Amino acid sequence: MTEKILFVDDDPKILTSVRRLLEGHFELHTAGGGTEGLQVLQDKGPFAVIVSDIKMPGMDGLAFLAKSRDISPESVRMVLTGYANLENAVDAVNSGYVFRFLAKPCSGENLHNAIDEALGQYTMLRDRAEMQTLRRLKDAMEGIITGFVNLVEARDPYTAGHQRSVTLLSVAIAESMGLDADRIRGLRFAASVHDIGKVYVPAEFLNRPGKLTDVEFAIIKTHPKVGFDILDPVDFPWPVSTIVHQHHERLDGTGYPLGLSGEDILLEARIMAVADVVDAISSHRPYRPGHGVAVALEEIRDNAGTHFDPAVVEACLHLFSDEKFTLDFKAGEGPSCEWLRCT
Repeated sequence: MTEKILFVDDDPKILTSVRRLLEGHFELHTAGGGTEGLQVLQDKGPFAVIVSDIKMPGMDGLAFLAKSRDISPESVRMVLTGYANLENAVDAVNSGYVFRFLAKPCSGENLHNAIDEALGQYTMLRDRAEMQTLRRLKDAMEGIITGFVNLVEARDPYTAGHQRSVTLLSVAIAESMGLDADRIRGLRFAASVHDIGKVYVPAEFLNRPGKLTDVEFAIIKTHPKVGFDILDPVDFPWPVSTIVHQHHERLDGTGYPLGLSGEDILLEARIMAVADVVDAISSHRPYRPGHGVAVALEEIRDNAGTHFDPAVVEACLHLFSDEKFTLDFKAGEGPSCEWLRCT
């Protein structure tokens, strides 16, 4: 994309010379004075670079450049002048709102070089602003995710901490399998809200000590799809909603809600499926006591290659056998776990 440059000078000969030097290299706009320059900024902006003479009738260049900040604060401003008294110009540069001072006459090469440097400054400032915006969005996103987690766990005290445990174990497995950092970041977000769809499930189903009816269990099984519907409109940089949608799928196609199999299931979802089962079997539920970690590990070992990805199961088993991961349940307080990265 060609960046837009605005030149402001009351001398038509200067503007003609500038057009001859720069047209074809940049999208060039010109104005014959400060007032006209402000109107061009309003009508044609935004501009990457604004270059102005100082001594002009009516509104001088320094006043114009100062006012231009209100209209186009992101623009990089420069002065091109033959004005003999440089004191005000130096003050303008030192104040920070003028990037470069050029004296007339200015050769075409020097003018080109100065504009290239100004464009580099513009790009740097724009990228910095975008990074700050992305950081704010990331902070907001993490706050929203935390709110989702708290919402789910407030409705289901027996699984308080479950999403945190699944998140830590999923991340531990992914790291031990060598997934790259950005992909793990997406998995962490997905795991931390993988049960968000349970907001649709009546709380009495989740907390009932007795056995659920087939209809009630069918409603509970809708939570991956509900979670997908909640998360899909959010423009995450990772396939968070798809991971949540697939975390109850099984390698042999016997899972739900889509009946996917094999490589059709995202690796992140296959990782989360193992972590979810390990934590669920280990932990207490209203309808049964916790069976402990040993039983949970036996379950994933026995079903490796059918329900669960063998590579994921192997990574999970190694974490526990090498004592790099711990998972404990204390009645009334939910599961607690720790991923010991340093051994």
